[in-house]
Amino acid sequence: MTTSDTPWAPYARTAEIADRLTRFGSVTGTAGEADITGLIVEILSEIPYFRDNPGDIAVIDSHPVAGGAKMAKSVVALVRGTGRQASRQTLAMAGHFDVVSIENYHDLKHLAFSPDQLRDALIRDLSGRATPSEAEKLALRDFQSGDFIPGRGLLDMKSGDAAGIAFLEHFSQQAERQGNVVLFLTPDEERNSCGMRSLRNALPELSRRWDIEIVGGVNLDASSDPANGEIGRAIFHGSVGKLLPFALVAGLPTHVGYPFDGISAHAMASEIMGAIEANSDLCDSGTHETAPPPVCLEARDLRDNYEVTTPEHVWMAFNWLVMGKSCADLMADFTDIVTTAGNRALERFEQNAKSYAKANQQAAPAPVPPLRVLTVAQLRDMAFGAGGKGALDRIDAVSTASAAEGNPLNRSRKLVRAMLDEAHLRGPAVVVGVAGLHYPPVHVDPNQETDRVFLDAIDRARSTIEARH
Repeated sequence: MTTSDTPWAPYARTAEIADRLTRFGSVTGTAGEADITGLIVEILSEIPYFRDNPGDIAVIDSHPVAGGAKMAKSVVALVRGTGRQASRQTLAMAGHFDVVSIENYHDLKHLAFSPDQLRDALIRDLSGRATPSEAEKLALRDFQSGDFIPGRGLLDMKSGDAAGIAFLEHFSQQAERQGNVVLFLTPDEERNSCGMRSLRNALPELSRRWDIEIVGGVNLDASSDPANGEIGRAIFHGSVGKLLPFALVAGLPTHVGYPFDGISAHAMASEIMGAIEANSDLCDSGTHETAPPPVCLEARDLRDNYEVTTPEHVWMAFNWLVMGKSCADLMADFTDIVTTAGNRALERFEQNAKSYAKANQQAAPAPVPPLRVLTVAQLRDMAFGAGGKGALDRIDAVSTASAAEGNPLNRSRKLVRAMLDEAHLRGPAVVVGVAGLHYPPVHVDPNQETDRVFLDAIDRARSTIEARH
């Protein structure tokens, strides 16, 4: 901890706090995600301002974790301005403290939350490789330099959380500080954003109680940079958006010995996959940069056992990052791609059926039925038409039973499959929809007066940092 009598060492202080946070495992959905709030409050309470003003720390319930045994919580900490310039205007900083699984650390996962020991183990491992790749050579040099520290969640994003805490501490030591600064640290960023969503619900009342007005926000998360680090030293005027579109493909099942008596759901799904997966033509562009292309998060048929019958349903869900397009525009694009790819697959399937019949001197096969592409709303209407209110009640029961599902893709898949069963929909068909929460892109707009004020402040800060470094 620094005091007002000692020079501020931002890098050392941030590294110290980041190390403490990283050593506390807080994988999303585990007890650690709930328990780390105690450590965060402990670190904040070491700062003299919060010892004198404990009421400026709030801990807000978010959602159950660890099978319902624990409650994940958000931590909010406010440092108020002083003197004549004190006001309600408040700058918010935001971060999350949950981290993804450590399973991909494999035999080093027991060191995932021990940065020093993990670095030493990685150096030993990389040094012992007979023919290291260029990426491995670079990683070894980085670790040996001492400038890079590994650890699950250290980059994403406990170093950002630590920077926010360190800045709160430094700001609290300024005798004539203007305005207020508030720090939001939330759980569940890596899955469903339950932390930020529950905080959003609590924020109006908290703002009234604390008598603050939030006028700007800073996301403390990291950005990747495959080059020399310049992007990592950039200030982004907004954030990328995200959509999780899905396609549930319905074919006509058949015995594997008679493939053309049915219609292959996999053939349609693979054509859709090929049209979307990492297709750079589908990248959305903003003012100055282009988002990555869409990629598949999950693709599977909906069977749990071995059969010699072809699968009837194949599910695919994609991650699509956006800079400017609306959800409606993106879903229209997605539906067009699915329709075109699905029809292309049926045309190829029909041609293969004709070629097979000709090779076996058989009569020409019957034409393939036309493809139907439906939205979830249309599928639900079909279910009501087939089964009335009882069908909707059964679908709602599936929705209720899966409400605590931690994986939004699982819940969406279960719901759509229940609708398929009630609607008695047969292929060839594709149901399209959104499998999880839509995050719209956010941009600071220079045409708006309040945004221009914020941009001017950002530019002044940038100039100060450039002059200092």
